[in-house]
Amino acid sequence: MAGYSNRSFLLIGGDAEIGSATAWYLRRRGRAVAATTRRPECVSSERPLLDLAGSLDSWEPPSSTVAACIFAAVARLLDCARDPIRSCQVNVTGTLALIQKLRSYGIPVLWLSTDKVFDGSRAHIPSHAPPNPVSEYGRQKAETETALRLLPLAILRLAKVVSPGTPLLMQWVRSLTAGEPVQAFHDMKMAPTPIALVRSVIEKWLDAPVTGVFQLSGPRDVSYAEAADYLARKFGADPALVQRVSAFGAGLPEGSTAQNTTLDSSAVAERYGIVVPDVWTIVDNTVDPVNRPLS
Repeated sequence: MAGYSNRSFLLIGGDAEIGSATAWYLRRRGRAVAATTRRPECVSSERPLLDLAGSLDSWEPPSSTVAACIFAAVARLLDCARDPIRSCQVNVTGTLALIQKLRSYGIPVLWLSTDKVFDGSRAHIPSHAPPNPVSEYGRQKAETETALRLLPLAILRLAKVVSPGTPLLMQWVRSLTAGEPVQAFHDMKMAPTPIALVRSVIEKWLDAPVTGVFQLSGPRDVSYAEAADYLARKFGADPALVQRVSAFGAGLPEGSTAQNTTLDSSAVAERYGIVVPDVWTIVDNTVDPVNRPLS
């Protein structure tokens, strides 16, 4: 395809939050990037069309592609639980067909997976632990991982990824500072990772692809209610405004209330020198309007 340099990166799923943020970051740094879209109205020379829910028979990667990262997925637990057939087509069937095609062109692949391939009973779970998912989304990702296990590619498992201005946290800040109550789940945990660190790992991998399973998460879990409590203290709001509710009681899908979401991230720290800071540092840099060194 015209318009690419002799060395370009292919990002599958440029409509996704992490995919679009990575494409923006790489282009800002002068890198040649093609980020796919499944929306025909968004197609351009830098946004080739690709929909994992459809046929890949006639699709070809840009000829200048030297490495690819796959972001595309149906990633919401509720969406997968409500429509397992469609989500499986994207998360399993379409993904495996795409990886097979990319490998046929000799293109190294990094595929993003999730902490949801585990049941959350163990903190800082190592990358070699056998998958034991409890959600439909986790089962689909685990099925794909199993099919890829013997292939020479890279897998990056992620837990909760947050961006500057994450809507839920910002809504809590607005409500708390206005003296309005917020509801936060006491039985849903997160070990957040800044999106900036995720895209840094991806860039480093794209520059020098390796094989293996890597993991990245924050160092400890807190509940969403604890995060709301922290924000109330940070902004001087009445702590009674934080109403602790149950995700399980709200009917969220199975797998939503794992007690642990942390992953053993030592391999990423050793290879790339990237370590996720403590949760409150991340929350501060997510909600503060200025001085966001992790953005």
